Amino acid sequence: DPTGRFSRYSKLLGKGAYKEVYKGFDEDEGVEVAWNQLKVDHLAKREAQRILSEIQILKSLRNENIITMYHAWGAKGSDGRERVFFITELMTAGTLKQYLKKTAKGQPTRLPVIKKWCRQILQGLNYLHSRDPPIIHRDLKCENIFMNGYNGQAKIGDLGLAIPKSRDHASSVLGTPEFMAPELYDENYDEKVDIYAFGMVVLEMVTKEYPYSECTNHIQIYKKVTMGIQPQSLEKITDPQTVEFIKFCTQYNPKYRPTAAELLTHPFM
Repeated sequence: DPTGRFSRYSKLLGKGAYKEVYKGFDEDEGVEVAWNQLKVDHLAKREAQRILSEIQILKSLRNENIITMYHAWGAKGSDGRERVFFITELMTAGTLKQYLKKTAKGQPTRLPVIKKWCRQILQGLNYLHSRDPPIIHRDLKCENIFMNGYNGQAKIGDLGLAIPKSRDHASSVLGTPEFMAPELYDENYDEKVDIYAFGMVVLEMVTKEYPYSECTNHIQIYKKVTMGIQPQSLEKITDPQTVEFIKFCTQYNPKYRPTAAELLTHPFM
């Protein structure tokens, strides 16, 4: 990194289509960090610039339920291809998805624990949505929520798709179909898409099943979502208050979905 503050270990923590995450070290603070590198050479220059400018916004965020970003820069990688590098705090227990798998096999996660995580995720969302302009995450799911093993704290991460809301709505379809609100497909949406995705996260936390796992492809999911058909796994939940809470978050019409602040005062919490 150009400042010489951060160094990268060879240990690869995760790899996606365009992103690699390594363990790194902060020489100034003496702590381990996550070193993220994003391939951007497949993007138009304007898109790459957009990612860099978004990262600048993310650097200004400070909240205990949002992964902290310390530093970001653009540079050519060792292979000569353009990359965006950014340093974030390192979470010790990986993602909420991995954490759910670790808890007792075949046993449901206890409701008080789920409610604790819900509160933390909502506090993070409430912080993002109360920025000016509001920041929409757009890709909230269990793989993008990170856990601290020693205190069971959940933090929202992977704000790679996050965008500040300009004008009245944002437009562009990106995200994960199982967690995408119907209006995302119309490219006319606001921060309520994150509330819908949060409802699906709660569904997965409770059932330990991916929403819409009865579907075999994205087209089937798209059809169900745009017709307002709920995932089958919702039928497996026996507690009526939990079902009501998930349905409240995932209502078809975003106007009727609550805000994160409203959900924090909901009786379910």
